[in-house]
Amino acid sequence: METGTSQREDHQQEAAARRRKELLEAADRVVLRDGPEASMNAIAAEAGITKPILYRHFGDKGGLYRALAVRHTDALLASLRNALDAPAPDRRGRVAATLDTYLAAIEARPQVYRFLMHPADQGQQQEQEQGFDVGHHSAPLLRRMGDELAKVIADRVELGPGGEEVARIWGHGIVGMMHAAGDWWLRERPCSRERLVHHLTDLLWGRLALVDDRIGAPGLF
Repeated sequence: METGTSQREDHQQEAAARRRKELLEAADRVVLRDGPEASMNAIAAEAGITKPILYRHFGDKGGLYRALAVRHTDALLASLRNALDAPAPDRRGRVAATLDTYLAAIEARPQVYRFLMHPADQGQQQEQEQGFDVGHHSAPLLRRMGDELAKVIADRVELGPGGEEVARIWGHGIVGMMHAAGDWWLRERPCSRERLVHHLTDLLWGRLALVDDRIGAPGLF
C-alpha cells in the first residue's frame, strides 16, 4: 500500500514538474515577443490556460518572475563556467572570453534581459501596486552571480592569506561592472561588443594602474 502511494506521489510530482516546464516555456515565448510588457494574461493565453491556473502554479507575477529568473540565470552561469574552463592561450584570454559570454547572452536575448532587469515603464506603477517590484527581485540575481563568480575565482586563483574575502569582493565587483556596462551598452550601442570586451578586459587586467593622468600624477586616482 505504501509503495503504491509513493509511486502515485512520484508520478504526480513528475507530471507537475513537466507542466511547470511547459508553462515556463510558454512564458519564455511571450517574454521574447513582448519583453518587459509581458503580462500574466498573455502568458496564460499562450499556454492555453486561464490566469487562475497560472497563479495556481506560480502564486503571482513575482513567483513566475523568480522561476524564469532561476531558469535563465542557471543557463547563464553554466555558460560563464564553460567560458572560464575553456582552453585559452593565457588568463587574459579567458577573462575576455568570460566577459564576451555574458555580453553575447544579453545581446542575443535583449527582451529576456529587459524583462528580468527593467520593468515596463507604463506598467511599473500598476505592478508595484500589485506587490511586484522588479528591482526587488532582480537584486538577488546579481548577488547570486557574484557569489558564483567568487567561488570560481577562489577555486582557480591562488590569492594567499585572506583569499576568500578577496574572491568575494572581486566576484561581486566584476558582476557589478559587467551588469552596469552591459546595461548601458545594450541601450546605447556606442561601440561593438568586441571593443567593449577589449576595454573592460583592459580595466580588469590593471591598465588603470598604468595610465598617468593629464597633469602627470603617478596614477588616475
